[in-house]
Amino acid sequence: MRIDKFLKVSRIIKRRTLAKEVCDSGRVSVNGKVVKAGYEVHVGDQLEIQLPSGTRRVVIEKIVENVPANRASELFHEV
Repeated sequence: MRIDKFLKVSRIIKRRTLAKEVCDSGRVSVNGKVVKAGYEVHVGDQLEIQLPSGTRRVVIEKIVENVPANRASELFHEV
C-alpha cells in the first residue's frame, strides 16, 4: 500500500491529499529514509511523521484497505 493511503486509512492524517502533501514535502521517513507519497509500505516498517503538533513515530502492525474509525489504531503502534 502507498504510504499516503496508509496514513489516511490509519487516521494518522485525516485526508489523503494532505497526507500526499506531507510526504512530498519531505516530512515523512520510513526506516530512516525520507520517502515520497508513492512509496510502498510493509508490515514492520517504522514511520516518522513530522506534523505541526509534533513528531510521531509508529510501527506498522497491519495493512488493510478499509477499516472502521474505531479500529484504525489497530493498524499501528506508537514507539
